[in-house]
Amino acid sequence: MWRTALGSTTVAALTAAAARAPLWPRHRRRGPHRPRRAQRRRRRIPGPDPLTTLRLQVRLGELARQLRDVEQDPAVYARAHHWHATQGAYDALLREACRMAGVPVDDRPLRADERTAAAERLRIELELAARGWSW
Repeated sequence: MWRTALGSTTVAALTAAAARAPLWPRHRRRGPHRPRRAQRRRRRIPGPDPLTTLRLQVRLGELARQLRDVEQDPAVYARAHHWHATQGAYDALLREACRMAGVPVDDRPLRADERTAAAERLRIELELAARGWSW
C-alpha cells in the first residue's frame, strides 16, 4: 500500500517538474539575443591591471607634489628647469593614465619644447577624476 502511495507521489513530482522545464534549447537560457560565443568573448577582455593603475596614480601624486614644491620654494637651484622637466613628466603620465582609463586624448608625442596647455591638462585631470582616479 505505501509503495503505491510513494510511487504515485514520485510520478506526480516528476510530472510537475517536467511541466515547469523550459521547452527551448539550453543555450537560449543565457539571455535574450546573446549567443554563448559573445559571452565568452566579453569575459576574455581584461581590464587594466589594478596594480599598474595604482602605481601610475602614486607616481602622478609624487609628480604633483614635486611641482608644488618647486613652485613654493624660491631657493631651488635652476627652478625653471626643474619645473619644466617635472611638468613634462606629469603631462606624459597624464596621457598614459588617459589611455588606461579610455579618456580620449591627443596621442601624438610631445617634443622637448612642447607643453600641454593648462586648459587641456585641467580637462584631462577632470575626466580622470570623474572616472574615479585620484592622486
